[in-house]
This record gives sequence, structure tokens and C-alpha cells, in this order.
Amino acid sequence: MVSVGPENHLLAALPSYIRHTWQPQLESVQMPLGEVLYESGVTLGHVYFPTTAIVSLLYVMEDGASAEIAVVGNEGIVGISLFMGGESTPSRAVVQSAGWGYRLKAQVMKDEFNRAGPVLHLLLRYTQALITQMAQTAVCNRHHSLDQQLCRWLLLSLDRLQGDELIMTQELIANMLGVRREGVTEAALRLQSAGLIRYARGRITVLDRSGLERRTCECYAVVKKEYDRLLP
Repeated sequence: MVSVGPENHLLAALPSYIRHTWQPQLESVQMPLGEVLYESGVTLGHVYFPTTAIVSLLYVMEDGASAEIAVVGNEGIVGISLFMGGESTPSRAVVQSAGWGYRLKAQVMKDEFNRAGPVLHLLLRYTQALITQMAQTAVCNRHHSLDQQLCRWLLLSLDRLQGDELIMTQELIANMLGVRREGVTEAALRLQSAGLIRYARGRITVLDRSGLERRTCECYAVVKKEYDRLLP
């Protein structure tokens, strides 16, 4: 069996013959903090499978304001609109945590998806999990406190990282959550005072994960349960 991208769980879940076919066409790419993988309305040329990077999917308003609708890391794929029939999407994909990933040409993905084999079924299950995350994010942003939202966001990010440290500016977090920067500062200081995180110079270190889980709302558990149920 040929191993391709074992750091990305979606790639690792593919049948070995498909991984073998894709191996020469999977390009390892660096994904620096803040890089835009695709813009709203642009036809996608590639899909991305993050391995150590985390990508934020943002909805961007006409005045430039944005809010995060989902995060994608080593569990998934960036660019679902390509195989869902839309070719483009109204959201923007931005690297929120620097790292690496694999890039695959759009046509290769579309050809395999249209064969209606195991790739189609796996990607549809992933898309259902992603839709659950998007829906729960919308509910969370409407009904739960900023502290709870920040805890949910930190936990979802941690699940997609190998360590317990995120390199992230308050401004970027504010853009993700769609709130004022001052609000993020206050929420982060409350979490730090409670001994849950340490925040300094754009680095957030999680000191007490179980404490974050107790402090967050039910939204994190709903999303995690759905990913665990639908994906290997």
C-alpha cells in the first residue's frame, strides 16, 4: 500500500489504489499565516488538504467585514464547492495557522468524484460534517457569549494541531469571530486569569484543555461528535 499524506485524515481514509493514483499529482505546499487560498466568487483551480496548517472559511460582507463560518485542518479538504457543482463560493479561505498541506488540481478531483465511487461517498460525509460546523457556528455566534465562542474556536483549532500552541493575533481572531478587537482582548484576559490559557505576543498556549471544555457551550461537542460519527 502506498502512503500518501498520512497527516491528512481524509487522504488517509481513501482506498490505497486511489492514493497510489493521486500520489504523483499531490503537491506539498507551504501555507503561511494569512495566505488567501481562494477569494469569493473565484473559480477554484485546486483543492487543498491541510496537514499541519489550519484554514478559516470566512464570509465577507460588501464593506469588507468578515466572520468565520468554519475551520478546516488535517481532518478535511478546502474547496468543497468544486465537487458540489458550484465551481466557486461566496466565502474566502484564509490560512489562520501556518503550516503545510497538499494541493491537488481541480480536474483530478472532479474526475474522481464523478466516477461515483468511494471518493464521492467519503467527500459527501465530510461535507455533511462541515455543514454541521457551519450551522453550529451561526447558532453559537447568535446565542452564546464571546467567552464561549472563543473557547469553542480554541478547541476546534486545537483538534487540528499537533501541539497546544496557536500563533494568532487578536486582530485575526476578531475578524474570525466577527467582533471588535477589544472584545477579544477582554475575553482572552478572562481565560488567562482563570488559568486556562497563556496569551503573549500573538501566541496562545492552552494550559487547561478540560477547563476550556467545561467553559465552552454545547456547540463544540455537537460539531466534534458529528465529525467522529461521519469520518474514520
